[in-house]
Amino acid sequence: MSSFELSRRKLLAVTGVAVTASVFRVRTVWATEGPGSYTPSWSSVDQHPPAPEWFQDAKFGIYYHWGVFSVPAFGNEWYPRNMYVGGSNENNHHKAVYGDPSAWPYQNFINGARDKAGNWVQFAPKLKSAGGNFDPAEWAQLFADAGAKFAGPVAEHHDGYSMWNSTANEWNSVRTGPQLDLLRLHADAIRGKGLKLVTALHHAYHFNGYYDHVPNQPTESLRRLFGQNGRTAENQLWYDKLREVVDGYQPDLVYQDFDLNLVDESQRLNFLSHYYNQAVAWNKDVVASYKDGFNTRGEVFDFERGGPGDILNPYWLTDDSISSSSWCYTVGIGYYSVKAMLHSLIDRVSKNGNMLLNIAPMADGTIPSGQRSILLGIGDHLKRFGESIYATRAWSVYGEGPTKMGGGSFTTPVEGTKTDIRFTRSKDNTVLYATVLGWPGSTFTITTLGSNRINLATLTSVQLLGPAAGGVTNLPTRSQDGSGLHITMPSSNPPFDALAYVVKLTFSGPIPTPGSGPLPTGWARIANVSSGLVLDGGGSVASGSHLKQWNWDGSTNLQWQLADAGGGYYRLVNRTNGLVADSGGNSANGAACLEATSNGSTNQQWRLTSLGNGRYQIVNRGTGTALDGMGRTAAGSEAGLWAPNSSTNNQWTITGV
Repeated sequence: MSSFELSRRKLLAVTGVAVTASVFRVRTVWATEGPGSYTPSWSSVDQHPPAPEWFQDAKFGIYYHWGVFSVPAFGNEWYPRNMYVGGSNENNHHKAVYGDPSAWPYQNFINGARDKAGNWVQFAPKLKSAGGNFDPAEWAQLFADAGAKFAGPVAEHHDGYSMWNSTANEWNSVRTGPQLDLLRLHADAIRGKGLKLVTALHHAYHFNGYYDHVPNQPTESLRRLFGQNGRTAENQLWYDKLREVVDGYQPDLVYQDFDLNLVDESQRLNFLSHYYNQAVAWNKDVVASYKDGFNTRGEVFDFERGGPGDILNPYWLTDDSISSSSWCYTVGIGYYSVKAMLHSLIDRVSKNGNMLLNIAPMADGTIPSGQRSILLGIGDHLKRFGESIYATRAWSVYGEGPTKMGGGSFTTPVEGTKTDIRFTRSKDNTVLYATVLGWPGSTFTITTLGSNRINLATLTSVQLLGPAAGGVTNLPTRSQDGSGLHITMPSSNPPFDALAYVVKLTFSGPIPTPGSGPLPTGWARIANVSSGLVLDGGGSVASGSHLKQWNWDGSTNLQWQLADAGGGYYRLVNRTNGLVADSGGNSANGAACLEATSNGSTNQQWRLTSLGNGRYQIVNRGTGTALDGMGRTAAGSEAGLWAPNSSTNNQWTITGV
């Protein structure tokens, strides 16, 4: 079938409108991959491509927790809940400043009321054009200057307040408070700067426990605000809000927070199928992210405040914040350093992910100077060295160095050092970028590129990027030995100021694939560093059996071949039964590792990451988790899988037999 015919049928399926070839010449390439229409079933929505090219190219986005909860500026964005929890800091603060919640409830921040000191209190930001401090165009310009490629607001948080012109929910920013369609203002300004639009919806938890300390309300309207209208109505409202945002604002990315598992499955599928059908009609590639309730076949998994310890497939996202104390503005809010946030971004890109960074504007629409400085600091790096970030892909190895970043959700951003390196590559796989997180001195050594791991015969040039965008310094003096590639730098001291430095290595063809050191070419034993036990195929066992560990006795049950699977990955093949190590696709920490008949899947492919001293992490391509001894020391105990970490349970030696 021709590309025109396929596209024409897609349009007909979605709109019911027949399109002739002459009409279709206006646009002959259908942007959206996947089916021409979707039904509310997993088998259908799982066909949606989860991470389109624009998303994988973008790398960096910005969103913001800004709303009614920003008004008290105390505690964090969970103030609406915690003000009702007796004895909490928020409850005590609320009683002292406003009054008891029974007499001064949360809706007063929406409708407006006076506090104990007589001050008028209300979420009612005013546009600069009307004499206020809120200017969505200035926000969008800041995001563009920060180097973000996608941006947008938390359109509704757990508190149940909609920041758009909602007909499903009267508690919105048009009918109350600012009397502005805030989402429309954000969307128009952000798209005006050429950025993709994010809308973040956190309302799954709105009716699933957020307001469990709020007394039952006397009216249907107040029960709607506090999520008290019953499961059927609340699930319908969850969907109706999403549909309004999708239909009215056409977001490129719909981010959703946790507790989707508690939303009726039928409504989750209604949302996905509707969003994807609309995207086909718009001729757009869209992304739906999740923390639970969806899957990676059609959607993108999000790590909150973190990311994996190693390269993870498929493509993923993290949402992080510039503050450790709160996602919304509070008086006295503290910030991570710009270096820590930038290094976190570089680390996450090297591991096949994007970062969505949260800021915390004040209730009146002011973005504090400390937050601006962090964003502009990131933007300065991306302006100068963006070719090593944007439109790149993860290489075979994410990096090297002593500083561990990621390893799961809720891992603190940290600054790297001059011995920490992160790799990215060009999409055509001819340019390797080595970003070092501090000036390395007069000689820059990349141990991953040692002669015992990689053949650099096709390396044609080495350059230092900067100091200005497009600027390069040639680095012609270099040597390679078993300890690494040694590059002579321009000086022992930094020739210019930067938060990280990028060395560009260009090859005449594809970047060579690194090995993991001098690995056995025949049969090998794979021994856990913690226990000394070795992987055991168990003899004549059924495909799908759990992989075990045993004391080394020379048996062929304990011998494995490292069979090249391409792209720097290996299959671990047992000598006795021919079965291969298999993750089973289970990415949970503690999952059992299987052995199964070879089928070519990524669940049976493993990357051997050298840790030095003859130790390796054995990381599964399908799940991103690593083979782990689980701390078990008894012969016959099972091996498992765990996120890559620094524990010796996660480390193995590989010795030729």
